[in-house]
Amino acid sequence: MSAFVPIPLGRPIPASPHAVSCSLPTMHDVRGYEEKNPEVTRHLTSGYPRFVVHPYVRRLAAHFAEAGGLQGRALWLTSSEAMAHRLAGHLPGGTAGLFSRDGVHGVSHADSPEISGRAKVFLQHLGGFLSSREAEDHLVRLGLVPAAHPEALFAGDASAEVLEHLSAAMPAAGKTDLFLGNSGMNAVYAAFRAVSDLQAPRGRSAWVQLGWLYLDTIAILRKFTAGPDDYLHARDALDLGALERLLAERGRTIAGLFAEIPTNPLVQTPDVAALSDLCRRHGVRLVLDPSVVSVDNADVLRYADVVVGSLTKYTASEGDVIAGFAAVNPAGPDAAALRSSVARELEPVYPRDLARLAAQIGGTRAVLDRIQAGTAEVAAFLDSHPGVREVHWALGRESRVQFQRIARSPGAAGGMISFSLLGPIGPFYDRLRLPKGPSFGMKTTLICPFMYLAHYDLVNSPSGRAELEANGIEADLLRLCVGTEPPGEIIAALKEALES
Repeated sequence: MSAFVPIPLGRPIPASPHAVSCSLPTMHDVRGYEEKNPEVTRHLTSGYPRFVVHPYVRRLAAHFAEAGGLQGRALWLTSSEAMAHRLAGHLPGGTAGLFSRDGVHGVSHADSPEISGRAKVFLQHLGGFLSSREAEDHLVRLGLVPAAHPEALFAGDASAEVLEHLSAAMPAAGKTDLFLGNSGMNAVYAAFRAVSDLQAPRGRSAWVQLGWLYLDTIAILRKFTAGPDDYLHARDALDLGALERLLAERGRTIAGLFAEIPTNPLVQTPDVAALSDLCRRHGVRLVLDPSVVSVDNADVLRYADVVVGSLTKYTASEGDVIAGFAAVNPAGPDAAALRSSVARELEPVYPRDLARLAAQIGGTRAVLDRIQAGTAEVAAFLDSHPGVREVHWALGRESRVQFQRIARSPGAAGGMISFSLLGPIGPFYDRLRLPKGPSFGMKTTLICPFMYLAHYDLVNSPSGRAELEANGIEADLLRLCVGTEPPGEIIAALKEALES
């Protein structure tokens, strides 16, 4: 019997109200999700928590709006009072009002699609939405939900448990160098803000994006740098010669460089030691994100000033928690200042989210070992199949040697494989029996047409597709994230869809 059964449109993956993924089983559903087609969206009960306001959060906001006389105004519930102030400051002057009730904070404004869109995207980029578990607990307290969803929670000091795991993964970092945040993207923003504030008095305000990054990281670098000339893009993550020329030209103005190790979705790894040397030579602070493979697999702290990452991936392997971390390199030239700033900028993790994460984190190594053993088999199958055009993974030919230099073990690879087809994407995707939805690093295998979900605006226009092509990315790239199911069954499902 196959490990994979069809998952209807909109069902959460996993079957939890706090799931971080949801099923999008056909290309029609993917397009409908992106275009807000009611035929599709009416089936969606939840989605990735930084992109979709959780039903519990919406329900709590509606309750507070009614009780507080805010009918006719939009109300956004935020992860903290500090985040509410950030959001209010981001919205057009005079339009936003701060909200606080029963320990919950937020921002209200006149109901305007334009202002609501601005608020939502801001909270998405920074990881600023109220936690679904915090909303659930308030709904239970108010009698609007009978009880919290039953789940295993860590009984002891959850923060200490998570930090102990991170200390083992990054032994050079002491406990004072490690910080937890409510999402990986919040950790990215905290590092960006900390480095920016550190470097601004030195006349450095520009940032370099190395290669193609995750969409919200790109957005932070584009939107929150000081001016339009302060966003710099070194397109080819593997071409450090071009980067060296850029640093020689602009080095004195550059605050920081952000790189994913490996990148998402092309899974490319530059020469990290050479990258670090370049940045140090030019006074540029280096921020590295190893989320694609996990910090448990990639030894990068010694090369960076700050390492950031998502604990949603691989550590919260059930797929029902979002959280992140930042680690400051204690040997870096500005370690003390960065520690202080990062700690100030990070959003707190809600205690029940932390307890749920701590209940899973002890299994990270075993989950990773199973995932990456399967990844090697699946990548080999795809690489040899005549219907597959190109395959990218951490141990692929393009940058295998560079990745192995930072890998903590010979088999380290994570679970991400990106590939493109010789034929059209639609029939293959619709036939495929694997679970289909966003996110990765779960026990559950997931596949999605990544660029459609991350950059639908680019996929949907000739100029956008040209921009992707200029960055070496096919619009129809598929991102497969191998889970812990038997690799033979994953391969069988892929083979069936490729050859039907």
